[in-house]
Amino acid sequence: MQNRDELRNTLNTIFLLLAIIGMVLYFAIPAHHIIGLIVIGIGMVVKVVEFFVRFMF
Repeated sequence: MQNRDELRNTLNTIFLLLAIIGMVLYFAIPAHHIIGLIVIGIGMVVKVVEFFVRFMF
């Protein structure tokens, strides 16, 4: 049980970091918004994995 909570906390931390980094890249490189969007998309995938860990296991 505790191991699952640690995994969820780690995935949430990774998600938050990717979201922040993606937003910074999106606004810092206006000519290449796609880079920021890709990083944010990867963060969303991490969040979906965390969601499944929470409700499926």
